[in-house]
Amino acid sequence: MAASLYRNRHLILALVQREVLGRYQGSILGVAWSLANPVFMLAVYTFVFSTIFKARWSTGGDSKTEFALILFAGLIVFNLFSECISRAPGIIVGNTNYVKKVVFPLEILPAVSLGAALFHALVSLVVWLMAYIIFFGAPDLKIMWAPIVLLPLILFSLGASWLLASCGVFLRDMPQIVAMFTGVLMFMSPIFYPVSALPAQFQPILKLNPLTPVIEQMRDILYWHKNIVAAEWAMNFFISLTVAWIGFIWFQRTRKGFADVL
Repeated sequence: MAASLYRNRHLILALVQREVLGRYQGSILGVAWSLANPVFMLAVYTFVFSTIFKARWSTGGDSKTEFALILFAGLIVFNLFSECISRAPGIIVGNTNYVKKVVFPLEILPAVSLGAALFHALVSLVVWLMAYIIFFGAPDLKIMWAPIVLLPLILFSLGASWLLASCGVFLRDMPQIVAMFTGVLMFMSPIFYPVSALPAQFQPILKLNPLTPVIEQMRDILYWHKNIVAAEWAMNFFISLTVAWIGFIWFQRTRKGFADVL
């Protein structure tokens, strides 16, 4: 798995660049849309949840700015995962010309989608930091841990993408299933509320969500300036690595049937 990604790293980077630029090709703002979108969504979520619903974070103050930054930190994590798995079921079906090329490494297509999602996550993180600096000043140096916190999610997203990309070839209902799943997952993740807000009997269920530890740790380092819980991070990392490995094996075992189906 690692050897394939490393061997094709230059091709992956070139395809990621084409993916990002191609998404905004022909638009007036171009790549600037990747910056405008998170700013707009941050403003909308802040208005809806802090002004209309009067939502407040249980461990924070009454400031709308605080609520917006806490909420947006969770959205960065969710959007990264959501973008990957939402596109995964159609990534092979939408690139049938690559399937017919025997020499093309099909396994890098989910990695390309992940690379584009990481670019948008980075832009969103820059927006978050800009807002934090404007309202609260220089952030704590613990934000440097952000790539480490996201590493388990990156592996998990890659494994899930390989699995869904393969299943999407044989089961054309997968895009609809995944769309329904991501819609439910958004509200079953601690994005708009902390884990502590749930009754005690439901908290263990929420913690089974693979996004929960990443969202909680991302908030800890970005806003609460806490250290990473090493044991929790390590367990999450090895589970995600296992998912990535299983997803890669499944993809490689089933790819022989792609050409026949397509």
